[in-house]
Amino acid sequence: MVPRPAATVLLLRDDPDGRLQVFLQRRVKGMAFAGGMTVFPGGGVDASDRADGVAWEGPEPGWWADRLRCTTDEAAGFVLAAVRETFEECGVLLADGAAVDAATLAEARDDVAQRRRPFGDVLAGLGLRIRADQLRAWARWITPIVQPRRYDTAFFTAIVPPGQEADAQTTEAVEAAWWTPAAALEAFRDGEIGLMRPTRTILTDISAFPDSAALHAAAPGDAIVSILPMVVEGLSDVLLPGDDGYDLDVASGRAHADGHAPAGGHR
Repeated sequence: MVPRPAATVLLLRDDPDGRLQVFLQRRVKGMAFAGGMTVFPGGGVDASDRADGVAWEGPEPGWWADRLRCTTDEAAGFVLAAVRETFEECGVLLADGAAVDAATLAEARDDVAQRRRPFGDVLAGLGLRIRADQLRAWARWITPIVQPRRYDTAFFTAIVPPGQEADAQTTEAVEAAWWTPAAALEAFRDGEIGLMRPTRTILTDISAFPDSAALHAAAPGDAIVSILPMVVEGLSDVLLPGDDGYDLDVASGRAHADGHAPAGGHR
């Protein structure tokens, strides 16, 4: 199964004590992918996620292509999907331009979520340009080859712009809240929430940062190297690059001349 391009955004803010918080959603249990899991907002790249006709401020698609190691069109798709999905799922719009009242924005959000109008058309109609400069590329993960649904997901960080609030008004999540990374990891260890390996790894990585500004500024400066987990029969978790026993040829299926991937299915 060829992975579908997707984008995920680590929405960041600081709590009243100045500590880093990240926005997490618990997905509807019956969803085909990651049902019941607690995740960062995001979703698949849509066919309409194209830079054509979209007013753009900040690094252009070609710059993102170098950072994400992909084509210019693919990079534009990742960035636009990140902005669109954040708007759809959280009500946070990483764009600016003409002043738009709350009721008009709410209507626009519903149009985008229900696929009544392409996101680019909505932005153009409101006189808005996306703020690619508010995003930072953090990581790129590819779903293991044994999974029936696979995604090639670019993870970005973004600080919630002043005057905006993230919410839980999406049909894809049953609840959403701000967490410190440490609290989310503790809830996972206590069995209160489910975390897939990419979410858990990223939460562990960012837990060392004191606040949103420090984390946002620490985004990798070099090109992002994709992470493809390796599934091993009998192990309760996947292996990652750098782990003992990890083999990229096995993880990618190249080590199997008959074309069959290793057995298993753990995330």
